[in-house]
Amino acid sequence: MTNRTGHHEAGHQDRLSAGSPILNAMSVDVEDYFQVSAMEPVVSRDDWNGFACRVEQNTHRILDLFDRHGATATFFTLGWVAKRYPALVRAIAERGHEVASHGMQHVRVSSQSQDEFRADIRKAKALLEDAAGVAVRGYRAASFSMTKKTDWAHRVLAEEGYAYSSSIYPIKHDHYGIPDAERGAYHPLEGSDFLEIPISTIEIAGKRLPCGGGGYFRLLPYGLSRWMMRRVNRRDRMPCIFYFHPWEVDPSQPHMDGIGVKTRFRHYTNLSKMYPRLDRLLSTGPWRRMDEVFLTRQEQ
Repeated sequence: MTNRTGHHEAGHQDRLSAGSPILNAMSVDVEDYFQVSAMEPVVSRDDWNGFACRVEQNTHRILDLFDRHGATATFFTLGWVAKRYPALVRAIAERGHEVASHGMQHVRVSSQSQDEFRADIRKAKALLEDAAGVAVRGYRAASFSMTKKTDWAHRVLAEEGYAYSSSIYPIKHDHYGIPDAERGAYHPLEGSDFLEIPISTIEIAGKRLPCGGGGYFRLLPYGLSRWMMRRVNRRDRMPCIFYFHPWEVDPSQPHMDGIGVKTRFRHYTNLSKMYPRLDRLLSTGPWRRMDEVFLTRQEQ
């Protein structure tokens, strides 16, 4: 079945019939506080090795939180992290979570050529698989940087052995987003089972609002975030795709100098509230890894 944009719908989880159980997908973008795209104007990748890393301890704290709630998640992990902390990547896999790729060094897809992108996702996949001891099938672009100009990226991912991407946020944003993209999972490639799984949104009065986590989950009241997630499940009959970063549970992280007011607000606001909010959210369950929610039924 082809949808209005020419993509092929993923009927197994795109929309579920009334009464069907809904599993929501939890994901973590594993990068450190100095590696986020908003810090690029003041932090050079060449200087990353000079920063005190906090990603390992923060990720272990998240793993412990998931264990307490019996939740599993997909950890979209930088190859840079896997190279320096292979034991962390192994621990993620051994504790029942999915290890997936976030590229090598958090470089936006939109700033790479096709050859550069292929080399990046191939190297990251190899490093992650070597560290985890399992196959890597998922990918998430840095800063949701797949655009209409990079429609070749899905084909390259499929050719490199990936089964799905979760790289599009179907909203309007000053740094990312494809406002008219499909809201549910879809097949972007003709004749292929490869999936694109967008971050969750809701539609109200013809406008799309983000509800898939990250900074929005910190900035908005918890009750509003939960209401929007329930709306995705109950009204749209779709799984909710939620994401956050290890640095978001770390209010003690160093504050970066030289960043703008907007970046400072987005990055540091309510960091102290994030962990208890996640604790509360996970109690609503069930939350499962991306491949279990979206690939298992497809493969049956």
